[in-house]
Amino acid sequence: MRYQTVIGLEVHLQLSTKTKAFCSCAIDFGRPPNSGVCPVCLGLPGTLPVYNKEALNSAIKVALAFSCQIQEHTKFDRKNYFYPDLPKNYQISQFDLPLSRNGHLEIISEGELKRIGITRIHLEEDAGKLIHGSNSSLVDFNRTGVPLLEIVSEPDIFSPQEAFDYLTTLKNIIEYLDVSDCDMEKGSLRCDANISLRPEGSKELGVKTELKNMNSFKGVKDALTFEVIRQTELLESGQAISQETRLWDAGKGVTVAMRSKEGAKDYRYFPDPDLTVFVIEQEAVKRIKSGLPELPKEKMRRFIKEYGLSEYDAKILVNSRRDAEFAEECLRMYPGKDKKPVVNWLIGPLLSEANNRKLSLCGLKVDKQELINLVGFVEKQEISNLSAKLVLTQMIDTRKPAEEIIKENNMLQISDSTKLEAIILEVIRDNEKSVNSFKEGKTNALMFLVGQVMKRSAGKANPKVVGDLLKRRLTGA
Repeated sequence: MRYQTVIGLEVHLQLSTKTKAFCSCAIDFGRPPNSGVCPVCLGLPGTLPVYNKEALNSAIKVALAFSCQIQEHTKFDRKNYFYPDLPKNYQISQFDLPLSRNGHLEIISEGELKRIGITRIHLEEDAGKLIHGSNSSLVDFNRTGVPLLEIVSEPDIFSPQEAFDYLTTLKNIIEYLDVSDCDMEKGSLRCDANISLRPEGSKELGVKTELKNMNSFKGVKDALTFEVIRQTELLESGQAISQETRLWDAGKGVTVAMRSKEGAKDYRYFPDPDLTVFVIEQEAVKRIKSGLPELPKEKMRRFIKEYGLSEYDAKILVNSRRDAEFAEECLRMYPGKDKKPVVNWLIGPLLSEANNRKLSLCGLKVDKQELINLVGFVEKQEISNLSAKLVLTQMIDTRKPAEEIIKENNMLQISDSTKLEAIILEVIRDNEKSVNSFKEGKTNALMFLVGQVMKRSAGKANPKVVGDLLKRRLTGA
């Protein structure tokens, strides 16, 4: 029997507000453990929560970006469970009246456009952080009460690759909104996955397994891939799938059973008596919607239309909001209608330098005008592509202008035919066999002769000019 994989994802997103969700504690990643807490976020008796308006506005912004319907009435509930990193023994979350419902996200996966439904985006607070040692576990409550969004997808994802593409697209959009740093290493973006298998053609969902402890999108993909294999083997051997929560062990490349999966009734949700139902005014929603930035898909379409870029090039350039802004300034500054030369440098050598240094394009802090100047030297064939890449590296390391580096290293190409003719005549005289091969129609021989000229000129000869001069000399044209 063949099985269909069905996946739903729950993304937890920390919002980049100055203070926590229900108190005035400042949010500051990396501060000493338990130094960013107060009676409210610790849940001490006699304290009352007050919701952070900035967090609400950011949440509405995210919901609108994913085409969700903003609910007119919303409320907070207490989600009850007992865990060391939850000081109140409940989490303030949303149950039956979430902030928003019925959104979607379009992704391109394996060359095809697909729409993934988003069930709901709701507000909640984060829990603390457990730090496990060899013989003990410690709790840091600094993260407790940080405003959190939970983005719940429909079970519309049918492969680990689709899950990966969904997450990367979702992260890209959220970064454009500037409401979170989306840093998985800091825990600002976390993901749980629900996966089940069902016989192909069946409409009924199988028994689901929840996966946790995945700290990268690749980890999500790898954990889901393992689960597809594990669950397939169980079903084919006639065994039942248990509804449970499993942890991903990246070191061993396996999932491990953690506990049986809880349902809504296990959490005993009830309305938080300290936080009344509140109304979201439509005028406020319209105001936030009008202030949304240009999102990646719209920016990509505009880049294609305004600058004549290919879809492939535009997609790479809009992958990050700040990188897209850097790229657009370069596109505007580059003279002429054809922007391909500067695009090739942005998505080629510059992106390669950024990846090698684990930085963004704008993080390299390359002067935009100097990048344009460097591309100009290449286009005018004054330096070779190889030399230009070395210049770029030095520009990043030293902050020197391109022209200064080129002059210091004597990198200007020789394009003067008079200077090159002498070297060409020497190469023709010393390589009679290759000359005869070329005259017999073996075009590869010409490349050998060009290489010999480049070698004798210490790499400074313009290879295109050399090729043209050699052809003319050998054919008499």
